[in-house]
Amino acid sequence: MHDNTALVEARIDRFVLDRITPNIYRRAAPLTVEAWEVPDEPVPFAEAVRQQFVPFAPGTPWSRPWGTTWFRVTGVVPEGWGADPATALEAVVDLGFSTRQPGFQAEGLVWRRDGTLVKAIEPYNGYVPLALVGGSASPGAPIEFFVEAASNPDVGGNFFYLETPMGDKATAGTAPIYTLRTLDLAERDTVVWELDRDIWTLLGLMRTLDPGTPRRHEILRALERACEVVDHDDVAGSAVLGREALAGVLASPAAASAHRVVATGHAHIDSAWLWPVRETQRKVARTFSNVVALMDEDPDFVFAASSAQQYAWVKERYPDLFARMKEKIAEGRFVPVGGMWVESDTNMPGGEALARQFVAGHAFFRREFGIECDEVWLPDSFGYTGAMPQIARAAGAHSFFTQKESWNETNRMPHHTFLWEGIDGSRVFTHFPPVDTYNSDLSAVELAHAEREYSEKGVSNVSIVPFGWGDGGGGPTREMMAAARRAADLEGSPRVTVGTPASFFAQARDEMPDPAVWSGEMYLEFHRGTYTSQARTKQGNRRSEHLLREAELWCATAAVRGLLDYPHDELDELWQTVLLLQFHDILPGSSIAWVHQDAERNYARVAEQLGALTARAQEVLAGQGDVAVAFNAGPVPHRGVGASS
Repeated sequence: MHDNTALVEARIDRFVLDRITPNIYRRAAPLTVEAWEVPDEPVPFAEAVRQQFVPFAPGTPWSRPWGTTWFRVTGVVPEGWGADPATALEAVVDLGFSTRQPGFQAEGLVWRRDGTLVKAIEPYNGYVPLALVGGSASPGAPIEFFVEAASNPDVGGNFFYLETPMGDKATAGTAPIYTLRTLDLAERDTVVWELDRDIWTLLGLMRTLDPGTPRRHEILRALERACEVVDHDDVAGSAVLGREALAGVLASPAAASAHRVVATGHAHIDSAWLWPVRETQRKVARTFSNVVALMDEDPDFVFAASSAQQYAWVKERYPDLFARMKEKIAEGRFVPVGGMWVESDTNMPGGEALARQFVAGHAFFRREFGIECDEVWLPDSFGYTGAMPQIARAAGAHSFFTQKESWNETNRMPHHTFLWEGIDGSRVFTHFPPVDTYNSDLSAVELAHAEREYSEKGVSNVSIVPFGWGDGGGGPTREMMAAARRAADLEGSPRVTVGTPASFFAQARDEMPDPAVWSGEMYLEFHRGTYTSQARTKQGNRRSEHLLREAELWCATAAVRGLLDYPHDELDELWQTVLLLQFHDILPGSSIAWVHQDAERNYARVAEQLGALTARAQEVLAGQGDVAVAFNAGPVPHRGVGASS
């Protein structure tokens, strides 16, 4: 038979580009847009909606670097829309996104007119179901919502190491950097969307298979038949025929020996990096609102997020979202992981500070949600101290998760699932995913990579894949969940099950009762320059650790003598500030100038407040007369008293 494979593949690609993608939305109508640009730093919803909004049209530039523009969106449902049960009404928003990467650029947060937030607008998640903003699908029904749009610049561009004026508001300029492209009401064809997901899954799978395998050609010919049976002039009316043409190859089950993947929704959000902490607080709200909205839409969706600090920001700034998160956490679908205050660096903080990361994190999760975290979750920190297994076990953790070791420049880690042994002999069950990313979209390429690279073949056959766009990309999407469903039991692909980190670790332990052992530090052969960068940030951390220790000793001494009430809350707040600044892109010095300027101001505040606390404790102790005070500040008992002048 004549081999026309290349021609057929080109035809399929053209079919998707010309016929499927343009017909996912049957029709669209522009909504009315008004705008108000915030003069400086972001403001709350209640303040924004009191401002004077002016008419604003798509095609108009908006907001300077690091600025915020609020869009008020209104309209009515057109006659005849929403009547077909195979359609769904959505607002579609394009703030001027780049397709270069899903995060690191403009983002938006959608609010109802009553001041409750809905979900985010991101480059790969630019829709808002009409029902979520309180709108009726009935013809003539009014539509109204607000979009809080952040014009965060793409600081890194294609190269993260070049000098840029965008890392500091003082040098970033004032010219608008985004142009609003689209803000429409659209009618999504759910059957065409499902067909698009079928094709995306199969086309991706086909291209991972060896050209000589029968399975590859079965998929190719099924896709070719779909191109033939779908009427190019009536895609909506014939999309079901395309799905029928693909049903057989989608139903073919995976091999018994196929790799098994536990897919866990995730969105790695750096607590600061190419944006300041104040923007991280909004990024977290955007992503977590997306997560909750997707959970309401999809009962199979499970999501894991670390960093108690990020939950605390939501509790303080977005209490209605926090309440919705607590409901999902109680259901076991929104899963706090890690048990640390932030995903900290592990090489520069002192041992006491690393312990406090767990003390503060566990206390928050226990107090707010009544849960204990069994795993340490550090996908992105720049190497891991050999003391970590001991600290993790002392904190009650039995599992450790990272991804960063796959970035090693020279020496590849020999295992993906193993026991990590610390310097004192403590061991923690450890996994880093062979998919080699913590921002997967569950594509066939990534799943095949996980299966191919997994080191423990023949002993174990399960790995975890964290999926979702991070750092402002908005987290997992409905498209990713569609991919997970199609790959649940699909010939040529690993088997995918959506589940929690705990379910993965339970399976992995069952399969590996006697894992290999890695002893000592897990050194990262990458990012090594971070340990000589931003000296003032590093000095501030070390000085703060010492001042905290000193203040606690003096205050505890005065408190046990009944001379003052121990300033627990104030010391907790200061510890939390220092713990935040130990985040793995702040303390190592890899963030923009704005982040390190904020860090230096915070360290100065910490030093001032701790100095006052220590002075107060010393003052009340001195008031007792000629009394000597001796401290054993070491970690082990000590005999005798050392005199000092």
